[in-house]
Amino acid sequence: MYSKIEEKYQRLRKELIGGVLSLLGVALIGTLWYKLVEGWSWSDAAYMTVITLATVGYSETNPLGDRGRLFTISLILMGVIVIAYIVNRFTEALIQGYFQQGIRLRQRQRLIDSLTNHYILCGFGRTGHQVALEFLAEGIPFVLIDSQLDPVTEAQALGYVAMQGDATLDDTLLKVGIERAICLVAALPSDAENLYTVLSAKTLNPTIRAIARASSQEALQKLQRAGADAVVSPYITGGKRMASAALRPEVMDFVDGILTGADRSFYMEEFLVDPQTCPLVGQTLRQARLRSQTGALVLAIRRADGNLIAGPDGNTPLLPGDLLICMGTAEQIRLLNRTLSPLRSHLPRRPKHS
Repeated sequence: MYSKIEEKYQRLRKELIGGVLSLLGVALIGTLWYKLVEGWSWSDAAYMTVITLATVGYSETNPLGDRGRLFTISLILMGVIVIAYIVNRFTEALIQGYFQQGIRLRQRQRLIDSLTNHYILCGFGRTGHQVALEFLAEGIPFVLIDSQLDPVTEAQALGYVAMQGDATLDDTLLKVGIERAICLVAALPSDAENLYTVLSAKTLNPTIRAIARASSQEALQKLQRAGADAVVSPYITGGKRMASAALRPEVMDFVDGILTGADRSFYMEEFLVDPQTCPLVGQTLRQARLRSQTGALVLAIRRADGNLIAGPDGNTPLLPGDLLICMGTAEQIRLLNRTLSPLRSHLPRRPKHS
């Protein structure tokens, strides 16, 4: 499915190609007539056809009878009509900037094709705006999809890689490299659209992590059954956060300060204990000395079986497949990354702090 811009570009491209093919067809008809009907040589027939279509006014290559002259008149009219059509399409392309648009479309597609382990954001509404800002703050490569032209234009003006398309369609997801992506965020305004998007994404890439927006409890449950790894309801989550801000304002300020924003002092990150690359497998936290070596704090450990250990002590062992949830400054997180194997194949770029 092409976007409106792409549709216009493809339509004009097809019209120009059609015009050129029509001109070649007229030239072939003229050459065959002069060769087969008038009995001229191939070179004379081709030459007569070219000078006739070009309307340069040269004399006839060989004498023509009434029938030949009537055909030549018809050939001139067909040539003028076809050439005028080509000139009209070409002029429109220049005025509307379709050639430049085609170059931009190809450049954008090449950029998308070069991405790997990237994120896909579907929808650039109020929720999508905030998600894009957080991705930008974290330095995460992502591609944005929206079905409307205005949000896509706005996103491109902000420097995002964006394309117009229907995120519920497999063809659109394939264009943005769904098979190479590691996460998809479905932030479309309709629960049905988010449901279809998650289903399509999981079908094309079963290992992708899918995050979806839901406007109701029923939609939340359906999205979970469809395979969404996490479902967020802005109304439910917003209500809980407002209540927490009213009851525990300092706690909420601290949590917001480490979860969002580009100018924060502390960060939270996830790290996977990979038995093939991590030398600390089997050691306890005390033996690993993560706190003393890096300064980062291990807040929780998610075991491979799904069991969550909150606030692990020094006797807690590091087992293969453990997921460590850690907090620290940008430098502490970088030091910890040198010691442990990260969950993702990248570590977001962190701003430098004085």
